[in-house]
Amino acid sequence: MSKTLYLVVPCYNEEEVLPETSKRLRAIMADLIGSGKISSESRICFVDDGSRDRTWEMIEDLHDGDPLFRGVKLSRNRGHQNALLGGMMTVREDCDALISLDADLQDDPNAILQMVDKWLDGADIVYGVRSARKTDTFFKRFTAEGFYKVMEWMGAKVVFNHADYRLMSARALDALAEYREVNLFLRGMVPTIGYRTEIVTYERNERFAGESKYPLKKMLALAWNGITSFSTRPLDLIVTLGVVLCAIAAVMLLICAGRAIWGVSPAAVEVFSYSLWLLGGIQLIALGVVGEYVGKIYAEVKGRPRYIIEKYL
Repeated sequence: MSKTLYLVVPCYNEEEVLPETSKRLRAIMADLIGSGKISSESRICFVDDGSRDRTWEMIEDLHDGDPLFRGVKLSRNRGHQNALLGGMMTVREDCDALISLDADLQDDPNAILQMVDKWLDGADIVYGVRSARKTDTFFKRFTAEGFYKVMEWMGAKVVFNHADYRLMSARALDALAEYREVNLFLRGMVPTIGYRTEIVTYERNERFAGESKYPLKKMLALAWNGITSFSTRPLDLIVTLGVVLCAIAAVMLLICAGRAIWGVSPAAVEVFSYSLWLLGGIQLIALGVVGEYVGKIYAEVKGRPRYIIEKYL
């Protein structure tokens, strides 16, 4: 008996790209169903993350016109990670596996075919990994690759050049449901599940239409969230920095004492002023990092829902 596969596609103001995305994903699902690899009960589920355009209306039209499509509408905009998790957790009991991918068609939908083959061969998690970053600007490529290296150095286990294009089996989804974090960073959470994993490589395309939903500001916010959610190394760095500064201060005091002994008066006011600015800035940075962790603890302790489903088609 064929197994049921769901595609979960988070959407935020995607009215320009949704017609083409639904067309391409429908064709791939029809191919998989026709070949007998997946059940005819398999579905495509679009998740509307509080869009302000016609995205939800289009999802409703797709659902009304074709039983292949389902829709999840969040009560308000909660961000990509929450929208993705909301869709995954909503449909996880209806499928044997699901594949998450973005609506902008930058992640090659044809990689779905390879993911399904590896799943049917026994893999519980299949990561979609970019084979190259030819379409990225130098700045985007440098910062993105730097992000993965920094995450690895910080101690977080992430898959290099993988975002949120992945297949997860039913039991992998059940394991993910046990994670109760409010501060979500799925590409760091999923690798901690374990189970058999595989990788499928693909070439990332240009965005089909519309504007990117991840400008530099959001990319930096995601990176910072990933670091502070999965590593305490910044706190260790603060301690190390404090020790280094104390050592430097001790050496400078010895130098000043030596100059005073030899009759050379150091410019005490100037040195003192620069030192205050330096130490004041470092203290503010240190307090900010500690405050970030305290803030995350505060959010986790409150235990508020990560998302609220308004409608499920």
